[in-house]
Amino acid sequence: MNGTRSMLQLRHMPRSSLLFTCNNFPKAVNFAPQKIMHPSVCFCQQMQTATYEIVNGSYVPAGDPKQASKVKDKGAMPPEAVGAFQKLPMVMPAVDIFYSALRKAKRISPTKGIANAAKRERNRGAKQLDALMKELAVPLRMYKENFPNKRNLHPYERSLIELTLGDGNYEEVLSKVDNLRKTLVSVGKEHASLCAKSLSKREAEERLSEGMKKIEEIFNREGKAVDELLNIAKTLRAMPVVDLETSTLCLVGAPNVGKSSLVRLLSTGKPEVCNYPFTTRGILMGHITLSFQNFQVTDTPGLLRRDDEDRNNLEKLTLAVLTHLPTAVLYVHDLSGECGTSPSDQFIIYKEIKERFGDHLWLDVVSKCDLLSDSPVVFITEDSNDDNLELARYRRMGPDGAIRVSVKTELGIDELKNRVHELLVTQSERIKALKSNEESLEAPT
Repeated sequence: MNGTRSMLQLRHMPRSSLLFTCNNFPKAVNFAPQKIMHPSVCFCQQMQTATYEIVNGSYVPAGDPKQASKVKDKGAMPPEAVGAFQKLPMVMPAVDIFYSALRKAKRISPTKGIANAAKRERNRGAKQLDALMKELAVPLRMYKENFPNKRNLHPYERSLIELTLGDGNYEEVLSKVDNLRKTLVSVGKEHASLCAKSLSKREAEERLSEGMKKIEEIFNREGKAVDELLNIAKTLRAMPVVDLETSTLCLVGAPNVGKSSLVRLLSTGKPEVCNYPFTTRGILMGHITLSFQNFQVTDTPGLLRRDDEDRNNLEKLTLAVLTHLPTAVLYVHDLSGECGTSPSDQFIIYKEIKERFGDHLWLDVVSKCDLLSDSPVVFITEDSNDDNLELARYRRMGPDGAIRVSVKTELGIDELKNRVHELLVTQSERIKALKSNEESLEAPT
C-alpha cells in the first residue's frame, strides 16, 4: 500500500517537482546489474544522452576517459599489439606551445560589469595567468597520458625503445614533461592568487607581469624536455611495423655478407648496399609477393663473434627480432673473404645462433659464389687445424644443404625464391596453427 500511495503521489506531483526529483536522483548504484542496461530519455533539465558499459559491475560512461582510466588502473594492462608507435600523438615544438598559449591568454578580458578599475585589473590578471597555465598544462598532460607505458608494449617494441633510445631515456623524458606540467600548474595558481589579492590597479598589473615572466622562465628552462619527446616520437614512428599474423623472413649473418643485396632482390625493401661493415643501421622491412601471396622480409644488422655483453645495440636489434618475433630465418654466409669476417668466425657465430634459435624455420645461403675459387680462402687469423673436419667442410661449401647464389650472375636465384616461398608458406601454417591453439584455450568451456 505504501508503494502504491507513493506512485500515486508521484503521478500527481507538479512538473517542477518531477524535474527536481530527477536532478537529485543518486548517481551511484550499489548493486551490480545482471544485464547491460542503457539510460532511457527522461524530461530532466540539462539531460545529456550517453552510452554506458558495465565494468566490474559498475556503470562507466564510454566517453569518460578519466573514469575509464581509473577502472583500467585497478588491474594489470595486457600488452599491446605491435604497432603502438604509429598511434603516438603529434608533439608540438616547445616554442610553438608557449607562444600559442601566450596569445590565447592575452586575449582574455576581465569579467563584464566590474566598474572598479582595481578590481577589473586584478580580475583580468588572475584570469590571464590561469589561462596561460592551463594552455601549457593541457598538451603536456595529453603527452604523458597518450605515450604508452613501456611495460605494456609488445616485447619487440620494448626492445626497440631500449636499444634505439637508450635504457631508461624514454621514461626519463616523459617524467620531465610531467614534472614541467606540475611546476607550471603550481606556479600559475600561486601567481594568479597573488594577482587576485592586489590592492590597486598598478599592483595587479605588476603581479600579472611577474607571473607571466616567471612562467616563461620555467618553460624556457625546462621546456627542452618537450623537444626531446618530439624527437623520440619521430624516431619511434619511423620504426618498421611488423604484422605478427603475416609470415616474416629474417635475414641474418655477419656484416657485409650480402643480406641487403638479397633483400633488394627478393622484396620491395631498398636498403643501402655498400662494401663496408654495418651498412644496415637498423631494422628494415620489405614485402615479398610470391605466387600471389604477400609476405614480410626484414634486413638486420650483422653479427660479430663476441659475447652478448660485448655486442653493440645494432647487433642486439638483430637478436631482439629473433627473440620476440615469429620469423623464419634466412642465414647468409660469405666464404669469399670479401666481407671482412673470416669463415672460421662466421662458422662460430652461425653455430651459436643456430643453437639458440633452432626452433625457427631455417634456410642457409652461401652468397657471392661468383667470387669463390676452388680453394677456400684462409685468413691469417683463422684456425688452420685440419683435424676440424666440420670447419674444413664449411670453408669449402658452407653448411649442409645451403643454396649457393650470386646476385651478380643470378646463379641460384630462382631456386632461392622457390625455397623461400616454401619456407614462408610453412611459416604461415605454423602461425595459423598457433593462433588456433590460443583461441581454443581462451574459448569458454
